[in-house]
Amino acid sequence: MSDNNNAHGQPEFDYIVVGAGSAGCLLANRLSADPANRVLLIEAGGRDNYHWIHIPVGYLYCIDNPRTDWCFRTDPTPGLNGRTLIYPRGKTLGGCSSINGMLYIRGQARDYNQWAEITGEDAWNWDNCLPDFMRHEDHHRLDDGGDADPEHHKYHGHGGEWRIERQRLKWKILEDFAEACVQAGIPRTRDFNRGDNEGVDYFEVNQRAGWRWNTSKAFLRSAEKRPNLTLWHSTHVMGLEMTSGEKPRCAGVRVQRPGNSELRARATREVILSAGAIGSPQLLQLSGIGPAELLKEHDIPVVADLPGVGENLQDHLQIRSVYKVQGATTLNTMTNSLIGKARIGLEYMLTRSGPMSMAPSQLCLFTRSSEEFDHANIEYHVQPLSLDAFGQPLHSFAAITASVCNLNPTSRGTVRIRSTDPKKAPAIAPNYLSTPEDRKVAADSLRVTRRIAEQQAFSQYQPEEFKPGLQYQTDDELAKLAGDIGTTIFHPVGTTRMGREDDEMAVVDPHLRVRGVAGLRVVDAGVMPTITSGNTNSPTLMIAEKAAGWILAGQ
Repeated sequence: MSDNNNAHGQPEFDYIVVGAGSAGCLLANRLSADPANRVLLIEAGGRDNYHWIHIPVGYLYCIDNPRTDWCFRTDPTPGLNGRTLIYPRGKTLGGCSSINGMLYIRGQARDYNQWAEITGEDAWNWDNCLPDFMRHEDHHRLDDGGDADPEHHKYHGHGGEWRIERQRLKWKILEDFAEACVQAGIPRTRDFNRGDNEGVDYFEVNQRAGWRWNTSKAFLRSAEKRPNLTLWHSTHVMGLEMTSGEKPRCAGVRVQRPGNSELRARATREVILSAGAIGSPQLLQLSGIGPAELLKEHDIPVVADLPGVGENLQDHLQIRSVYKVQGATTLNTMTNSLIGKARIGLEYMLTRSGPMSMAPSQLCLFTRSSEEFDHANIEYHVQPLSLDAFGQPLHSFAAITASVCNLNPTSRGTVRIRSTDPKKAPAIAPNYLSTPEDRKVAADSLRVTRRIAEQQAFSQYQPEEFKPGLQYQTDDELAKLAGDIGTTIFHPVGTTRMGREDDEMAVVDPHLRVRGVAGLRVVDAGVMPTITSGNTNSPTLMIAEKAAGWILAGQ
């Protein structure tokens, strides 16, 4: 470390990356690949050495656990009839990739083409984002060369750091549910990640041989050995260090290290915020970059009046339908005895397969909530289990859960600091179901679930709608019901959105540089102007891959 000290005795680096999550681990790898670059990576959480991080089913023990999660809570939400929700965000090396569902979904080509239109930057269209997805992929479809289908080479990469595999289990009841989807008019698909994800199939997962594959393993483990990469974990960033002038510049960060020692680290080129859609806007606001009115409310000097910081919060709200079934094996019935649990543990120990290798969801389908849409606008996560709420025990009866979310919500929320204490959680107000459009999609999507459950392929199980219940039928009843049972699927984005120069709500420019401040970028899911049509982890890696190229090129 002494080699990095400047004349003021402060550690000095070329690049400082704040947040060792999905984006931060990739960025640290790419930026430190050139031995001439001195890179500091800072993570508030500890090392990813908690065993439940690596066992796929361990997400149950990582979410809402202060060892691995920031344990945020939303404000009471009117659209959820006043309820508050847990709002998990990873707090460990690997960030959310250490506690998420491990589901590999890119979204739709139309998502990225829309970004290109919003920003005026062709680099964000689907054709130009595809190489950035492929650059870090190690896709199972190409393990044997991919010769069976030349199209695999067009859409997937091999030999990269980010492993994508098939799930290591199948369930008959899920196979029959998939066939019911086909009978309901939803096509089979062989690949959700070719730009049009409409169809039904099993999710692909970020696992390697039955273990979770997080970004710490993928991008950080090998890079951490480089002498030009410094990792500070268990280190809380208290604020950004700004220099005054005609255009303010971010010159570094102020941190609290283990043992409560505080110090400053300087960046000669850039500070890159990769603290996520909650952490990055919070840090910007604490540092005087954000809505002037909010900053003045907390007596924070205004460095840059950017009204979009913390606005435009978007998320996927899932609505879970539970069906009791007869004559089926589900996880509920497999775990209702000590013998059953022992068998599950033994299967995983011997073969790295079975329920302990399960992602939170197994079967996936994308379809349309009504004929008014010309694209798949809802996504299902289907599971051979049921429970009252996350963290609660499984039901004693055999059941499945078909959870549906609106892919393109029109509701917008906010993230705003509550105080000047960097360790106090910000106010998170997702504003779910705050628009008529979102309430209509919620009601219609529950009807789609019922239509699938009524098909012949699923009728053999004599399905009974346990939740929400067939007594709810009208739009108003179903929309209110969605508010009663809806929960986040943990995909917050958009709070530091990118946009054109004349877009006053844009926080960063199309190359993710913070407007009005030199030497500062945001590279995480917060920069998405609109949420992707699917799970958000892998799109975040794509964003980081693209940004790394721009940073290294000085663009």
